[in-house]
This record gives sequence, structure tokens and C-alpha cells, in this order.
Amino acid sequence: MFSLTQSVRIRGAAGEPIPNTFKSLKRLEVEFRRSELSLVVAGPGTGKSLFALFLAITANVPVLYFSADSSAATQVARATAMITGDDSKAVKEALVGEDFAEYESALGGRWWTRFNFSARPTQKEMESHLLCYLEVYGCTPHLLVVDNITNVDTGEVGSAESYTFGLEGLCEYLSEMARETSAHVLGLHHVTGEHSDGLSPIPLSGVKGKVHRVPSLILTIHKEVDGMNSRILNVSPVKNREGFEDSSGGTFASFRLNRSNLRLEELDEELPGSFAA
Repeated sequence: MFSLTQSVRIRGAAGEPIPNTFKSLKRLEVEFRRSELSLVVAGPGTGKSLFALFLAITANVPVLYFSADSSAATQVARATAMITGDDSKAVKEALVGEDFAEYESALGGRWWTRFNFSARPTQKEMESHLLCYLEVYGCTPHLLVVDNITNVDTGEVGSAESYTFGLEGLCEYLSEMARETSAHVLGLHHVTGEHSDGLSPIPLSGVKGKVHRVPSLILTIHKEVDGMNSRILNVSPVKNREGFEDSSGGTFASFRLNRSNLRLEELDEELPGSFAA
């Protein structure tokens, strides 16, 4: 047992927000705090993986990224475009054409960002990579990304009920991992069928598997497409133990996706009206 005073002394890095460039999310009191689990939830192709990678790249902290949903070629091209500002298609062509030397120094400067590309990582594999990270760098990651949580191999699923219980158990496991490592664990997840097009705000009830209980922060993302190769990502805090939340998904921060370098650009200069009210 610990007194309140003792709890102050043993907390370590718990509660410290990792650096992020999402100013409009900060205005909505959203922070990615160490020793906590968050979920980013969206339909397929909306941009949740881009959001997570952009956070990992711009946070500029030790990162371990389990990329079960995207290949090494995809992640390298995306990350290189975000870091350098170059066109992602040109970067991908250079990578495939083995003419990538000009980008190697930019990527070499991010040596503390590490990826695992297993399509079905097990919990044991995740723990092994965490221990390897600790052995090599002398610290655990400040940010750990699981893209997607449904790709983690938790054993055979025989029914919809066991699927839901399995997801909740996995969230409990990831939350414990966050506590034990002082990392912010960011899991990516899917939506229920009626929200799969990603064109309207996604409420808390739209999270697939109803895994609401464990994460301290849940963000949902829906998109706006203008027909001119431009996309806006709207990020809604539908659960937030440390600040503002709107479980309807109707209050959100907006970012323009630069389709060339894949960076997320701020759109909101003021608080959304529903929050300010």
C-alpha cells in the first residue's frame, strides 16, 4: 500500500503526455499520456494508420510500432514522405527502384523508431520485442503502436461472444503493458458495419466489439472528401478520462491530409462551437 505522498514519488513517467503536434486536439484537452492505453477507431481506408504513423514520427520519442496491417514498403514510403516533405509516390518509386540512398540519412536519424511487421503477432512476440528494445536502448518505448488490435493473435475465436471477450481481454493486457513499461500504448481498431464508410461522425457505440471500458482515451475518425483529391480527417474524442469528451462524435478536430507528403495540417484556429459552449 502507498500513501498519497508515496504515490507521488513512485509514479515515474506515468501521466506525462508524449509530444504531439495536434494543436486542435490539445484544445479539446486530448493528450496521449504515458502509462495509459488509447484507441483510434475508424472505418477501412479512412486514415487511422496515417494518423498513428504521423503521431509516431512527429512525437520524436522512442517508438515501437507493431505494423500488422501495413507492409514495410508502405510504412517506409509514408514515413519518409512525412519526415522529408517529399512526394510519397516519388519516394515509393525510389524505394522500389533501389535508388533510395538520398533518403537514408533522414531515416537513419530516427534510429529509436522500430517496427515489427508480423501479420499476426502474438502477445509473447510483443513482449519479446519490448525486452529487445530495452536491451538495445536501455529504456522502454515512450510510444507503442498496435496496428490493428484485431491482428494480434490471442488464440482461437469460436463465437461473436468470445470475440468480444477476447478483445476486451487484449485491451486489459495492453493497458497492463502501458502501466508496466510507462509507454503510451495506442491501439488501432475498427468500427461497426453502419459506420464503415467513415463519412459521418462515429459515436462511442460505433466501436466494434464494444471495448469501451478499458482505454482511457478513444478517438474516432471520419472523413470528408471533396472530389478534388483532397481529404479532411475529423478526429472526435468520444471517451477521455483526462478531459473533454463527446460520446456522440459530433465534436471533433479537423486536419487536412496533404496527399503529397501525407502530413496532417491543422484546420481549426478556434475551439469547436459545441465545446466552447
